[in-house]
Amino acid sequence: MDKISQMSTLLNVPYGPETEQLLDAYLPQGDGYPVFVYFHGGGIENGSRTDEEFYEDLCRRGIGVVTADYRMYPNAKYPEFIEDCALCVKWVTENLACGKIFVGGSSAGGYLSMMLCFDRRYLENVGIRVSDIAGFVFDAGQPTTHFNVLKERGFDRRRVVVDEAAPLYHIDDSEPYPPMLVIVADNDMQNRWEQTTLLLSTLKHFGQDTAAHLTVMEGFKHCRYVNHRRDDGRYIFANMVEKFIKSNL
Repeated sequence: MDKISQMSTLLNVPYGPETEQLLDAYLPQGDGYPVFVYFHGGGIENGSRTDEEFYEDLCRRGIGVVTADYRMYPNAKYPEFIEDCALCVKWVTENLACGKIFVGGSSAGGYLSMMLCFDRRYLENVGIRVSDIAGFVFDAGQPTTHFNVLKERGFDRRRVVVDEAAPLYHIDDSEPYPPMLVIVADNDMQNRWEQTTLLLSTLKHFGQDTAAHLTVMEGFKHCRYVNHRRDDGRYIFANMVEKFIKSNL
């Protein structure tokens, strides 16, 4: 096991002017540590930055974690939640004495992270290039237009739509993508496995597949592994994220 690091916490920090734009940071001692910016799930209508339990586990191994809330339905509308996530990443770049920055999330947070990666405009609008991000973690995110964005538009949430609100829509070969860890359960929600394989196939179609590494969580349902501990007490998800980040430093 890695040497355990001491850490400090910053709680309820505003990263923007809106009430929902708050973050918590779990930071190792010193400077130059990598930071994992994590966005929670909940269908862009539920959930909180305090939902998960793996933050301190990851931080004690020398990786800072910033977890943020963002505007959600019914009070938000597309694309405000994506803009919030970009603004959070900007806050990290301007306020933490960190090294490389990684961005990711689970379920809805995976979708939001995909949008930051593939639709480059969101990060560029806050002065960040996608290539400035050292890597992305897409945990069971929806690569087509999110089902609650469809609901906002009055569509059946089961429809499979690929338009400007879909990460898949924006994949191209204009420049290389950073490394990506793509996670999906073998018993995930309906159609999530198939859409994930379409994401990987589309990356391959553009010659970008070498950036993506797929991990299939066997024996799990949708994101149930995020707060699941191994026999040694470590969180399964934290362990995967740690290996990914340390392999890309």
